Amino acid sequence: MLRFIKHNLTSIYNVEYFPLISLVLFSTFFLLVVYKVIRMSKSTIEELSEMPLKDSIND
Repeated sequence: MLRFIKHNLTSIYNVEYFPLISLVLFSTFFLLVVYKVIRMSKSTIEELSEMPLKDSIND
């Protein structure tokens, strides 16, 4: 199984950059989410925390 995957991956041009690209994309997304959460106001956080307790959507 591993030999089959390894053989296919070695035939792709510049395959060594794929892990680096995925790490950069994941890190960027993670940092953006953390930044957004840190910058969120307290009223927004309270509103979001009460959402599961509301009876209807239009409250």
